[in-house]
Amino acid sequence: MEAYPLSRALFTALKFGFTAATLSASAALAQEAAAPPPPPTVTVAKPVVRDVVDSDEFIGRFEAVDQVAVRSRIDGYLDTVHFTDGALVKKGDPLFTIDQRPYVTALAQAKSSLEVAKTTLTYAEAQYKRTESLTGSGTLSVSTLDDQRRAFLAGQASVAGAQAAVDGAELNLNYTQITAPQDGRIDRRLISVGNLVNANDTILTTIVSLDPIDFYFDVDERNLLNYARTARERGSNLQEGGGGLDVTVKLTDSNEPPVKGKLDFAENRIDDATGTMRVRARFANPNFILQPGLFGRVEVAASNTYKGILVPDEAVGSDQNERVVFVVAEDGTVTSKPVRPGPTLYGYRVIREGLTGDETVVINGLMRVRPGGKVKPELVQLPPEAKTAEASQ
Repeated sequence: MEAYPLSRALFTALKFGFTAATLSASAALAQEAAAPPPPPTVTVAKPVVRDVVDSDEFIGRFEAVDQVAVRSRIDGYLDTVHFTDGALVKKGDPLFTIDQRPYVTALAQAKSSLEVAKTTLTYAEAQYKRTESLTGSGTLSVSTLDDQRRAFLAGQASVAGAQAAVDGAELNLNYTQITAPQDGRIDRRLISVGNLVNANDTILTTIVSLDPIDFYFDVDERNLLNYARTARERGSNLQEGGGGLDVTVKLTDSNEPPVKGKLDFAENRIDDATGTMRVRARFANPNFILQPGLFGRVEVAASNTYKGILVPDEAVGSDQNERVVFVVAEDGTVTSKPVRPGPTLYGYRVIREGLTGDETVVINGLMRVRPGGKVKPELVQLPPEAKTAEASQ
């Protein structure tokens, strides 16, 4: 079968047509490669500006305002226990009874001696009066009258001594009934019925008060001077009422809400060994949730109220040895500003120096920004208080 070759003119046209198309596509790709990439998209926001108070955090422990080791004032064998271990008791509730029989006998003997003394006094008084009348008539001598007066006065002293013995015996008998000296929660019985109790020595149990309750912690010198200055600015003194500084304690159980109280005492000197001073805060404890001995983290108000500039922690970057925040201008140009961060409050980082609060800062996408470069900002509004990971659990 005979082939029909393409004409020279048609071949030439096809050849040059493909070449032109290839050159046009290559030029388009080169032009696309030479175009600058679009600016990266970052999230920006205005800082949160609100009234804040700086705070510091310390570790401390709760202690009872009042605690008593219950002891007996008399010797004797323990006869009865009147409470349940761990119960709440009121002042005056019966706790223990010491065997009363020896003290009942002692009281009876003291009363008997009192009656003898009273009888002797009655006789001495009658003799004295009779002698006095006879001495006046000259029948008896003055020395006899003096002897009767001495006997009468001795009888009065004997009655007073016997009455004191009766009062002491009654007091000892009352001491056989041991009652609660204060309100609070009682510990277990530390001695069983039938054991010998030694006066002022044997500890029978302990009682701790629960409401209110104290929290003690140690403060270093630098923070102590700051708290003292803050207290003076409020017109008070740190040692007298703790300066009225607000404190918040968080317990080890995150399910328990923080408790709020106030400083009410500081010791009168700094410990030479540790360089710290022990400070006390007091808390209301109506539900008895707080127990003596519990550990907690206390936040102390370290300043008076001031206008704070707050940004998320993610917005604070680093440039060598300084901290920076990236600020976006209206045209999208990025500028880095050195800042001095402060504590974390309301879920944000306090910026002490470097920002005025009117800037637009990058809060997400810091890895995609460069000082002097441009970005495509997406503006969001920060809530007054950020939801922290701890609060969301």
